[in-house]
Amino acid sequence: MGLEDKAAAERVHISFFGRRNAGKSSIVNAVTGQEMSIVSDVAGTTTDPVRKTMEILPLGPVVIIDTPGLDDEGTLGEKRVEKMREALARTDIAVIVLDGDSASEDLKALSEELFKRGIPYIVLLNKCDLISDIRSPEDFPESIKSVFPKAEKFQCASARTGQGIEELKNSLAVHTLKAKKEKPIVSDLLKAGDMIILVIPIDESAPKGRIILPQQSVLREALDSHCAVTCCQPEELGGVLDKLSISPRLVVTDSQAISEVAAIVPPDIALTTFSILFARYKGNLETLSEGAKRLMELKEGGRVLLSEGCTHHRQCNDIGTVKLPGLIQKHLGISLNFSFSSGMGFPADAELSGYDLIIHCGGCMLNEKEMQDRMRRAKEAGVPMVNYGMVFAVLNGTLKRCLAPFGK
Repeated sequence: MGLEDKAAAERVHISFFGRRNAGKSSIVNAVTGQEMSIVSDVAGTTTDPVRKTMEILPLGPVVIIDTPGLDDEGTLGEKRVEKMREALARTDIAVIVLDGDSASEDLKALSEELFKRGIPYIVLLNKCDLISDIRSPEDFPESIKSVFPKAEKFQCASARTGQGIEELKNSLAVHTLKAKKEKPIVSDLLKAGDMIILVIPIDESAPKGRIILPQQSVLREALDSHCAVTCCQPEELGGVLDKLSISPRLVVTDSQAISEVAAIVPPDIALTTFSILFARYKGNLETLSEGAKRLMELKEGGRVLLSEGCTHHRQCNDIGTVKLPGLIQKHLGISLNFSFSSGMGFPADAELSGYDLIIHCGGCMLNEKEMQDRMRRAKEAGVPMVNYGMVFAVLNGTLKRCLAPFGK
């Protein structure tokens, strides 16, 4: 993926929910202007969330998610509904599509869940060309409004005729702008003319021919801030520092190299890791810092979940399944029970309470909403969470220094 492309994790995620045959997929197709979802009169045609990264005017770059019906039935239906609920974790804005059946308990439960998660939602009455008594938001009866007391807006539309589709897109555009909070990764730590050094190890775990998303993102933001950027590997860092006529404002390194890099970078130069920068970017630095303290309190036989937000081919010396478990047990001098998850898979709430600690990756491939959702669920289960970068910093005794650039 080029630097000019927006990663899916950085796009606003808009999800469409509703009961079977309410016309969710038809509305999605009308909004996107594509046959993104299969449309049929057969109830339950959408069996899994359909996810598409695209650009829609006037919304801009977004991810559209079409979900299975809330009222899907049977064993398979229950699994489909669970997949629908997983989509909630990454939803920034929701559209609830109705076709007149509004008083069901599943819709009320969805409304409450959206409010609990702080997800804004629009209630859209589809097939309004066939409903004579509801032609505008003012016509919505109290029986519908009472089910969705926190709705941002009530709107009417017809996927068949196109009525109300532009109005829906305009409403979504307003909420998309609200959701696009301009959060810095590193730019607030820099000013124009500063020098920044990025230490990027090229080892067996580095993808061939490219640098990974956190490194790309920090590089681009530093350039956008009109800073000079030098990239090197750990073994070259000492020579690079000797050649500079001015001290760098900041050095950012891969977490696995933090011990080596900290020994080279003078203490008066700010130092942190890509992983910690992304922990802050996702809005969870405080919570993860607290989780870091709990790492040293683990006891013999404790249960630890190592979770990654992406899926990749694991190397023989993989960071999540090999390096971290080995380093933690060696440092603490105890044996622990490790479990692993990756990608969109994350344990159900009932399973989380069995862990003593969750160690999560930087979450660069997850949108902020999903990372926050995982942290919320861990907190509700009473399980502390920390990220990879902070664990390496704790084990190497550099956490205080890595947090210093953020005033911690």
